[in-house]
Amino acid sequence: MLDVARNEKIRLFTYSEVTDISGYIGNFSVEITKKPRYVKDICNGCSACMDVCPARGYNEFNLGLNPRPAIYISFPQAVPSLAQIDMDKCIKCGLCIGACELEAIDFDQKAEKINVKVGTISVATGWDEYIPEDGYLGYNKYDNVITQLQLERILAPNGPTMGQLVRPSDGKGPKRILFIQCVGSRDFNRNVYCSSGVCCMVSIKNSKLIKQHYPDAEITVAYMDIRASGKYYEEYYTASRIAGVKFLRTNISRIEEVPETKNLRIFVQDTLRESLGVQEMEFDLIILSAAMIPNYDILSLNKILKLEVSPDGFFKETHPRLEPINTKIPGISLAGVSQGPKSIAESIMQAGGSAASAGKLMIRKKYKIDLIIADVDKEKCSKCGLCILNCSYNAIDMTEDGAEVDDINCRGCGSCLSNCPSEAITLRYYRESHYEAQIDALLKEFEEVA
Repeated sequence: MLDVARNEKIRLFTYSEVTDISGYIGNFSVEITKKPRYVKDICNGCSACMDVCPARGYNEFNLGLNPRPAIYISFPQAVPSLAQIDMDKCIKCGLCIGACELEAIDFDQKAEKINVKVGTISVATGWDEYIPEDGYLGYNKYDNVITQLQLERILAPNGPTMGQLVRPSDGKGPKRILFIQCVGSRDFNRNVYCSSGVCCMVSIKNSKLIKQHYPDAEITVAYMDIRASGKYYEEYYTASRIAGVKFLRTNISRIEEVPETKNLRIFVQDTLRESLGVQEMEFDLIILSAAMIPNYDILSLNKILKLEVSPDGFFKETHPRLEPINTKIPGISLAGVSQGPKSIAESIMQAGGSAASAGKLMIRKKYKIDLIIADVDKEKCSKCGLCILNCSYNAIDMTEDGAEVDDINCRGCGSCLSNCPSEAITLRYYRESHYEAQIDALLKEFEEVA
């Protein structure tokens, strides 16, 4: 991010949201709403205001493991390093104003709308962690059941415990730890897809990390299948087993808490050693390796982008094998997990592909399209709107005279034609008279041969 902020050719909008997109390839108009921080740009991130703030809010960066002040910096390496005020939690006490030597606090700031012109768009929305429903595998029911991302923040040196592994219930270091894989994924009742092996490798990484810092810890990973298909992943998996991490092939459906100790009891059967029968096991801490799911804002963003979405909720590419980067709207490409679950390496590769796709289009300065597009007979059009609902390319709008087709965005797929009850739409160069002429010519040739 520092490199991005320092690059003169990159214009960075932080704490901002894309609120509207119009136009077409080479001529997109993007409306960006810059949210008010209530802190001026002269802020130097000294944190004097945060030290005196009495109000507290949900710490998004640490996933609620500890609170944050109402005035805060999003995360330690945020670019730019400016404070912002959570007005839902701010009590307007004014202590931050008195503590700020630069007089950077400004409660009168308003949202600002900025319009920019761009030629191409790369969609890189990232992902969110699947949040299990309350009670599922003890989540939000038992204190010592946490998710993989919460563990990441606990183990981080700048996290809520300064990197010390402790249990949420009593702050003590856990000795027996269980990782449960495929939580919310490969599940017909939740998400049927696999998160591209990311959950497996993160569990292996974190279990090995805990073993390095706490050699006496007893770590078990409960899995259906370990998917370690990346470069050197299998070797890393082997190294974790050599380090003493136990892998238990099983499905866990129920977790119970021991009230006196807050420990967690499970009943499992090792499917590789079924002769052992059902075993009762007890752990101090359980980590749920939850699925990667589309960013929570993807639905609101797609009201603006109007891209196709695949059944798993991620943005849909032109073709999953032959063209996994571009969308069906020319000039809009996908990067990283916006298209589907990926590892960091895969996300970087697709981001490079998205940038190359945009560069290839922009360097030509021209974009050639086939004029096999839909035509609307306004006299026949009943203005029912079915063509708009069935258009995958957002190429049709309704006017007072009837449906209007955008010649640039229309790709001539014929969906509108096949669904028009008034038969008001035809495809240019593919009208019925053309087909009839071809059929007549074929039949005539057949008669002459006969």
